[in-house]
Amino acid sequence: MASEREVRAGLQRAGQEHLLRFWAELAPGPRAALLAELAPLEPEALREHCRRAAAACALPPGPPPDLAARLQPLPPERLGSVSRSDPETRRRWEEEGFRQIALNKVAVLLLAGGQGTRLGVAYPKGMYRVGLPSGKTLYQLQAERIRRVEQLAGERRGTRCTVPWYIMTSEFTLGPTAEFFKEHDFFHLDPANVVMFEQRMLPAVTFDGKAILERKDKVAMAPDGNGGLYCALADHHILEDMERRGVEFVHVYCVDNILVRLADPAFIGFCVLRGADCGAKVVEKAYPEEPVGVVCQVDGVPQVVEYSEISPETARLRASDGGLLYGAGNICNHFFTRGFLQMVTRECEPLLKPHVAVKKVPHVDEEGNLVKPLKPNGIKMEKFVFDVFQFAKNFVAFEVLREEEFSPLKNADPADRDSPCTTRRALLAQHYRWALQAGARFRDAHGAWLPELPSLPLHGDPPAVCEISPLVSYAGEGLEVYLQGQEFQSPLILDEDQARVLQPPES
Repeated sequence: MASEREVRAGLQRAGQEHLLRFWAELAPGPRAALLAELAPLEPEALREHCRRAAAACALPPGPPPDLAARLQPLPPERLGSVSRSDPETRRRWEEEGFRQIALNKVAVLLLAGGQGTRLGVAYPKGMYRVGLPSGKTLYQLQAERIRRVEQLAGERRGTRCTVPWYIMTSEFTLGPTAEFFKEHDFFHLDPANVVMFEQRMLPAVTFDGKAILERKDKVAMAPDGNGGLYCALADHHILEDMERRGVEFVHVYCVDNILVRLADPAFIGFCVLRGADCGAKVVEKAYPEEPVGVVCQVDGVPQVVEYSEISPETARLRASDGGLLYGAGNICNHFFTRGFLQMVTRECEPLLKPHVAVKKVPHVDEEGNLVKPLKPNGIKMEKFVFDVFQFAKNFVAFEVLREEEFSPLKNADPADRDSPCTTRRALLAQHYRWALQAGARFRDAHGAWLPELPSLPLHGDPPAVCEISPLVSYAGEGLEVYLQGQEFQSPLILDEDQARVLQPPES
């Protein structure tokens, strides 16, 4: 390990020697921990990081003045849609996706390095329970969807297949996530097919370009954003691991979406049949000012433009069909070929521009007292996973239905959106719709029939509680054999064991 003298010399070159301000007060253990944290920070890179953070924060907020003139919606030939395509086209996409899964060419990659501060918990978001009757966590739901899609693909093609699960964690989430998976026996997945790796950490920086001390013996570090994926893939030789396994297509998604379809065969098949090297799932924006990024083109190049960069007038523009002209909402759900990821990690990653996040960063003051700021005092620099769209040779977007595929968990209850309550409601409403479509009927506590599909609202609690295990159905398929013509009272929890009980004996 580097010595104190070497680390101090490097910090002097970077203009950050204040990080050793309390060195004389530290015991041997904390001294060693601080040196271990500081030693990997290359002086020139640290100087540049702090300089860029301060410079980026000093820029005026708001959209670039000429952005509106450079903006265009995605051309129709780059866009596919679940709801606007015919059943035969959807079947073809799905069949191709299942074919690639059965050939062991598809992996899923989970972005799970964030701290979940808005949710207000001290553990990784994937370990969160939103209050489902089954008590399942986000991680368990996702693991069971992988098992089910493997099963469906294998049955269609008469083979056994594997969808490897790569999980990008951070310093904050790796230990608890690994322990959680071990405690739960990897949710009956083969541990050899669950690969966890860490993204890099970067120091938080003051507005005048100084790295922040969180404690006397610790720098305030933060994950380098979900766009840190590309450095992490190289750091941990993940693409080489994929190549050894024969993986050609990677489905990348964010941990917090309770409705996410892992290795979605329709999405995979659409992208493969279009010859895409890069793709994004999108949902139609609910209203012009909805705070989601928009997948569109700038100067003819595909990218995600943040909602804060689009003027209200531009956001309200309508297309000829009456929909929003810039209505393709980004949901952090992407398709990449392994070849594209190799090209990005080798050639393009240094071209990605970090984004500024202004945060409240706990720190020690000049006297060493711990300060918990009441207003933002620091800058965290992040790269975004979608900033690589610009490098694609053939970029496509795939529009899906929000109520079927997107309900993120970001805020603590009682927030009115993206909370445990709204995500739980979204999943239970989806499962109630699936049960009705499969021919089930529900009565209330007094024996009266509950509403069927035509009158079922998309928002609010469903009339009955119905939870269907991903091990029974991935996307509503195959439920007729259990539910058709059956009557139920709330709650109905359809797991593997109950499905076996409900299944009529073979004649």
